[in-house]
This record gives sequence, C-alpha cells and structure tokens, in this order.
Amino acid sequence: MRQMQSKSKVRTTLSMLLASTGLSIAMPALAQDAADEDSDVIVVTAQKREQNLQDVPIAINAIGNEKLDQLQVSELQDVVKFLPSVTIQQGGPGFAQVYFRGVASGENANHSASLPTVGTYLDEMPITTIQGALDLHAYDLARVEALAGPQGTLYGASSMAGTLKLVTNAPDPSGFYGSAGVEINNVAHGDFGAIYEGFLNVPISEGAAARLVGWYRDDGGYIDNIFGARTYASSGITQNNAALVEKNYNDAETYGARLALGIDLDDNWTIKPTVMGQVQNTEGSYSQERSGQTTDELQTVQYNPEGSRDKWIQAALTIEGKIGNWDLTLAGGHLRRKTETESDYSDYAYFYDALAGYGNYFYDNAGNLVNPNQYIQGIDRYKKTFGELRIASPADAPLRFIGGLFYQRQSHNIEQNYIIDNIADAITVTGTASNIWLTKQLRVDRDYAAFGEMTYDITDKLSLTGGLRYYKFDNSLQGFFGFSSGYSSRTGEAACLNTDGTTRRANPAGTPVPILVAGSPCTNVDKSTSDTGFIHKLNATYKFSDDALVYATWSRGFRPGGINRRGTLPPYGSDKLDNYELGWKTTFGAFRWNGAVYQEDWNNIQLSFLGANGLTEIRNAGIARIRGVEMDVGYRAGGFSINAGMSYNDAEIRRDFCRIANATFDCTLPGPAGEVNALLAPAGSRLPVTAKFKGNAVARYEFPISDWDGHVQFAVNHIGSRRSDLRPAQNAIKGNLGAYTTVDFSFGIKKDQWDIEAFATNLFDERGIVNTGVQCLETVCGTGVTPATPTGGAFYDTIIKPRVIGIKFSRDF
Repeated sequence: MRQMQSKSKVRTTLSMLLASTGLSIAMPALAQDAADEDSDVIVVTAQKREQNLQDVPIAINAIGNEKLDQLQVSELQDVVKFLPSVTIQQGGPGFAQVYFRGVASGENANHSASLPTVGTYLDEMPITTIQGALDLHAYDLARVEALAGPQGTLYGASSMAGTLKLVTNAPDPSGFYGSAGVEINNVAHGDFGAIYEGFLNVPISEGAAARLVGWYRDDGGYIDNIFGARTYASSGITQNNAALVEKNYNDAETYGARLALGIDLDDNWTIKPTVMGQVQNTEGSYSQERSGQTTDELQTVQYNPEGSRDKWIQAALTIEGKIGNWDLTLAGGHLRRKTETESDYSDYAYFYDALAGYGNYFYDNAGNLVNPNQYIQGIDRYKKTFGELRIASPADAPLRFIGGLFYQRQSHNIEQNYIIDNIADAITVTGTASNIWLTKQLRVDRDYAAFGEMTYDITDKLSLTGGLRYYKFDNSLQGFFGFSSGYSSRTGEAACLNTDGTTRRANPAGTPVPILVAGSPCTNVDKSTSDTGFIHKLNATYKFSDDALVYATWSRGFRPGGINRRGTLPPYGSDKLDNYELGWKTTFGAFRWNGAVYQEDWNNIQLSFLGANGLTEIRNAGIARIRGVEMDVGYRAGGFSINAGMSYNDAEIRRDFCRIANATFDCTLPGPAGEVNALLAPAGSRLPVTAKFKGNAVARYEFPISDWDGHVQFAVNHIGSRRSDLRPAQNAIKGNLGAYTTVDFSFGIKKDQWDIEAFATNLFDERGIVNTGVQCLETVCGTGVTPATPTGGAFYDTIIKPRVIGIKFSRDF
C-alpha cells in the first residue's frame, strides 16, 4: 500500500511549528520524570493509588520518563527489551501481541479468535484490541508500568497474565515550559530516518493548565523486495514482481498529537479531559524470506503490494474528588481505530496449485484460465467504550478499601477481501468485484464487573489483603465468511441461514435471514455466548523495615470465552490462570534488590489452530504449568549506576492437548458428534513464544566535561531460544526461534537546557527473530511439492531492527 499522506508535507508542517517557537530540539523537562534522581523513588499507580514502587506488594517494573529517553525508547518493542517478564511477538508496526511470564499457546491473533492475555492501558483507559496493543509512539510518558501475573481483581478481563500501563505526563499549572527535539538516524543495510517531537505546558489560570504534544517519526526501511518469477503448474501462467522490486522496501511514518487539560474546580475536585490520536503508514514487509527465491538476509520476494495504514483517536475524561475523606474517581473514554492492510497471498495460491491443480478452478466469463495470484485487502474498524466508577478509603487508615463498577463494550467490524483478479461472475462472492473469499463480520465483546480489595494492617508490620471481582461477559459474532455458491456447494454463500434454521444448500427455496452486517451477501454466522463468575486475590505482606518487605499472593485472572465462526463448532469458554507467588522488595542504601518466585496454573486453555479449510478453530484444551523467577537489581554511587533484570520461565503443558478435549485427555476418543480426534501436543511440550531465560543490564556513568555534564551508557539484552509453535509437528516445520543478544551504546553531553547525544542500538547488528510464519498448506509444508520448491512453502521471519546509529539534539525551555 503506498502511503496516503505526503511525508514532505508533514515534515514541512512540523519544521514550521518548531521554527515558530524559536527552538531546535529537546526531551521532556526533568520535573516531569517519574523518578527523583536523588532518591530513586518511583511513584506508580499499579493498585489504582499513588504509591512508592518499593511499597507495592506485587511484581512490577516501572521505567520513568527520563529513563525511557536514555534507553532510546520510541515504540512498544523498544521498551519490552527492558521488561524481563514481558515478551512481544509481532509481524510489523501496529500488529503486536504482548505476553507475560510465558502465558502463550501460539495464538494466531485472528480477528475471530481469542482476546489477548495481557491488558494494555493508556492512563485509566484499556486500549487492548483483538489485533493487539496500540503501537503508540513513546513520547512525553511519565512512565511505563509492567504488572506481572494476574491482575484480575482490579483490571479484569484480558489482564489474565499481566497488565501494561502507559502513563502520560499530566498538565502542570505551576508554570509555562516545553520542549522540542529532533533525531536523525540510519539503519544498517537500509535508509535514513528521523524523529521530530515537541510539547508545550501552558497554565490557563490558577489551578488549570493545558498540555499539547506532537510527534512525527520516519523509519527507514531495511528489507529489499528482490526480483522473482514463478509459473503455476496447472495452467502454465507465469507471473513476476518486476513492478514492485525495491530496496529498503519497508519504510514507515508515524505522526500524532495529544491535548490534555487539567482543571481544579476547587480544593477537592479535578477534571482531566484528554484527546489523543495517531496515524501510522507502513509499506512493504517486515520479514525476511526463507526460500529458494532469496539469496541473502533482509530480502523477500513479494508479488503484490503490502502495507498498512493504522489510525486511531481516543477521547478520555477522568474526574477525581473527595466525598468526606474518601477518594472518588470516575473515568470514561472512547477509542476508534481503523486499519487498512494489503497482503501478498500468492505463496498460498502457488503451493495450493502445485498440490491440487488450484489454478484450473479460476477462469473468466469467457471460460479462459486466469492468473490464480491471490492478495488480501482488509479494513478493520474498532470501537471501544469504557466507564469505571471507583472509591477508595484513606490510604493511611489501618483498614483500607478500594472498589467500584466497570463497563466496557468493544466492537470489531471485520472486512477481509481475498481477491483473484478477473475471475468469472459465477465464482465471485456476490456483491464484490473479484473476491474468491469474503469475511464481513461484526464482533462485539461486552464486559461488566463489580470489584473490590480490602487491606487490614494486623500489626505495624503485617498486612492482609483480600480482593474479589464479579464479572459478566456477553460476546457475539455475526455476518458472513466464505466462498460464493458457484465456487463451493458447502461453505460460504451455500451455508447462509434461512429463517427456519436450514441453510441455503439444504433448502435453496427457504427465506433468508436478514443481512446483519452491511456489505455481506447473506448471513451464515449469528452466534453469541455469555457467562458470569468471580475471581479472587489473597495477599499477605510483612515489612521488616521501611526498606524491606516480603509478600505472598494467591491471585487469579481470566479471559472471556467467545465464538467459533464455523457453525458446526460450539463457543469456547473462558480460561483462567491461578498464580502462587512469593516476592520481596529491598533497599540497602544505594542498592536495590527485588524479586519473585511463582507457579502459575493455566486451566481450560483457549488453544487456537487452523482447522478444516484453513479456518481458525479455538478449543478449550487442558492445562499448563509455569514455574519461574524474576529479579531486578540496581545500584547507584555518585555518577555511576547499574540496573539489571532477569526472568526464568519453565512453561509446559501438563496433559495431552487433543484436537477435541475430553475429561480423560484421551486423544483417541472421537468428539461428541463422532468427529475424528487427534493429538496436537503431548504432555510435557514446552509453551511457545517465550524464552526460558531473558535478561538485561544497563550501566551508566555521568561525569563533567569542562562546564558540560557528560554521560556514557551501555545496555545489553539477551533472549533465549523459543519454540515457534506448541505443536511438535508444526514446530519442526517452522523451526525454533534462536537465542540472540543485542548491545546498545550512547554518549552525550548536557548544559543548561541543551542536550546532545549520539547512540547506536543493536550495535553488533544481530538478526534476532521475534516471529515466524509460513504460507503453504499444512499437508504440503516441508514435503517438497516440486523440485523448484524443496521446502514446500515460503517461510517468513520477522526480525528485530538491524543496527541503528543516530544523533539527537534537544532543548528544554
């Protein structure tokens, strides 16, 4: 997809904006940092109260404003490097799945599949969508908080494995100040990029202020789309990609803004409205190809345009006040997101044709064979509305309570067009130009909850906490998916529903049910599922002193069930995670040591896989156990500081995973309707995606250079090997994801309000793989369909960004 906005126009506009302020560059004012440099105190809101991180009895990592800048963080994958308990899997910007502590079964993030296991919050509002977290540009953030383990009582659905909170800097009525900055960088083997950022904090009146933030980021490409040609075996038709050959194929631009107000109505009541939006345009593929068509790394062969346009806007309002000496918070918000995507699907067409003469099925209105080349054009529209009413008793009382009511409704209007140009009307999905397949569905997920936590100080040192959340979910899926009736006599239009419960195939003369989703030729899915339940949390905390505590927690998280779009399959139920954790937090002068050991039992796992006709199926399949340890340490003396973190997770399934689960876990037993069962993964199989070991360390030294302040910093990150798939057969085809280590370096000087820094990330140019996929039919993957394609498929590895070298200039004012 070619970019829909001129980069030069955006650059010009931002340059004029920066020039009009008389500035050149900068990062946020240090007054807005989440950490006090002298005391290293970080204030977090993990338990929906402001607390010193060292006093919060949960496993939490927090990275403040200034540290985010020092670590060269500009997007979600950058910050995840420094969160030991967190793993990210992505196929490109805007399409990331986040995991905590190895709680992943290999979800394919299909639009009709399971919700994520991790909740993502922007200030008070949940912003998780089915395709994953918003890829927010990380600028003017007060901090990022990573809450490991189930956060179900306070954060609810889809915070089953953990919660990631992005907290923005609030408007400050104390004075007028701001910042502007620019970065120029170059990616190894690729193109140049740039970042322009700025914010203004403007007092409006006593007790009222506005904060305006803007950013533009241009990421240079590094994947080359090289020339390729292929001939379809059944028809002899040849295609090539000469028109799409391009170096540095995968460039991207991101731009957005935030306007926040803070208004003190009186000494007790404050309102905080915020509007924020972002547009992200990408071109090309972010994966290097493993096939006989490529000859080097950082190459791919794509026969159709690829790219995306992801735009979203969020409006939120928080009202805070007091009723007596109790705190009341009312938060609400609305998010709209639209993603437009173009994807090459020609590999699937090619291997399908090699197997079954696929190309002979596609002809034009004159009966002549057409090129079976296939591509996908998608439009996904999301809407999310939420509201939360929360009350909290005084934080210094020996008996403390926090609780409230929560509501959320999120909808996903799904449109996926699988296109083969010039096919006959008879095999085209009704109402489309040249679709061989259409998905046009509306998915709605609704959540309701009442929650509360109560803490009682038994002594000055010992506290007990109990939490409970009662929930209800009500989820539905309506619309159409499949082929035309002229192409398939069993699925798609042939399976559309009649008012008497029959299908068009069984009763062509029946009365069709109404079209429920505009743009559908008819309706072949109309299902809903709902359930109620509760989850709990129990915690005991013992403080040896103000600088040392230990805690023990038993907590539970859950993920709502949903709909299988294949009509013959039942809905899938909720899965739950029980967490048994023992942790500690200690500070000894300049030294900090925090850690936790835990066991997590994952029950009734929502396992997704490709079933018949390549359709995603979700089954509740057995249990898994994760045993692990997390630690982070820090030391500061004078100008020297070092921080390190690590996690170790031993995550495996405890019972055989059957295609159709049953009480005895016997995969030889047929399904309830006589369906053929199969063993997907035997007991003892390691869960995919997350490495057993992940660790990082950051060392920084600050020193004077004449009348400037200088610094040098090294950061190292290591991720161990990972399985690509839970199922042994599929993992053998795609292969494990290898371990990799990256090193980052920076050197800079600062004087008064000026800051200059040179940096290099991934200094030694590692090719770390974060995701892998294959386009083929499962029945032919790896079997050698033709001599020219010995792998029987085209494999794609999404890699970390190669070495980036850059320089940043900044100025506060």
